[in-house]
Amino acid sequence: MEFVSSERDGAVAVVTIDHPPVNALSAALLEELEEEIAGLDADEEVRAIVLRGGGERAFVAGADISEFPALREAASQEGGSAHGIQRLGAHMDAADTSFVAAIQGFCLGGGLELAMCCDIRVAAEDAQLGQPEIKLGLIPGGGGTQRLPRLVGLGRAMLLNLTGEFVDGRTAYDWGLVERVVPREEVLHAAVEIARTIAERSPHAVSVLRELARTCRDLPLEDGLRREADGFRRCLASEDGLEGVTAFLEKREPHFTGR
Repeated sequence: MEFVSSERDGAVAVVTIDHPPVNALSAALLEELEEEIAGLDADEEVRAIVLRGGGERAFVAGADISEFPALREAASQEGGSAHGIQRLGAHMDAADTSFVAAIQGFCLGGGLELAMCCDIRVAAEDAQLGQPEIKLGLIPGGGGTQRLPRLVGLGRAMLLNLTGEFVDGRTAYDWGLVERVVPREEVLHAAVEIARTIAERSPHAVSVLRELARTCRDLPLEDGLRREADGFRRCLASEDGLEGVTAFLEKREPHFTGR
């Protein structure tokens, strides 16, 4: 692949987006990323995926704006299925594997939308996060109007979307946009450590947790609790559930297989 590469750290796959100077998301890059993620999710040896940007300047500084003129004709066509970041995000939502974003430098526009598709985000203290599409006379088109309010609340989401201003990693942490903030030099290590911990857990239970998070977040509490109870029963009846309980009673570490 030209823009995407991955390496293994045990059961953790570290995927690097490398499109200098700021890792802009071109159509070709998104296709490569989608293909790489699909392959890793299908690999039973991979139990967690870390997404990072190559170089020092950016996680991803946004979409490749040079491709926008070509999108005008497509934009005039009504209907159609999700594409680009939205389609990639849908595939990530439906994956069995968990995702951790390691954010340094600029994380803007489509880059922030990609990070929000991950389950957990680790950011450098001096990272810059935002949705600057409004400055181009546009709106976020890869999930920024939908995922962002779910993470930080409507008011803060509107502040970022309407002004195009950036917030640093510390503010993003205070707002709940990222789950951990660390010095820049520790970002990748911190993200991999989180992914490694997830990789030690039951893949079956991780998949059920991700399913519930995706499908229940907008349901009434009663319906969500009903689905949670069903998910608990599925985990309890699984081989991983049996192994986890047995290992606890036998005072040993469990060996999970994902079944």
